[in-house]
Amino acid sequence: MPDDQTTIADLRAQLEAFVAERDWAQFHSPKNLSMAIAIEAGELMEHFQWLTIEESESLVEEGATRGQVIDELADVLIYCLSLANTLDVDLSEAIVHKLAHNARKYPADEYHGHF
Repeated sequence: MPDDQTTIADLRAQLEAFVAERDWAQFHSPKNLSMAIAIEAGELMEHFQWLTIEESESLVEEGATRGQVIDELADVLIYCLSLANTLDVDLSEAIVHKLAHNARKYPADEYHGHF
């Protein structure tokens, strides 16, 4: 299921079914899911800790480490989607709203090429 053929709604539905089949919704409180996001993000960061920018880019070009990084990234997104399901948040609307907010906060003509 490549990105250009899959919607967020598709992924959320698959995840909802996965959770329901295992009766895990009872554990999916906002607190637990937000902590899980942070934990998985930390596991993702471990792969890049102490590396230079160049080393971090070459680390994920191919091989087993790339697969591990992809798995950790997937874990982060799975928990984000789970939290969206638990909180009944429309992620597309949330992202579009946040991008509009950020565009006002960081106008391109003022922030082009720097933070």
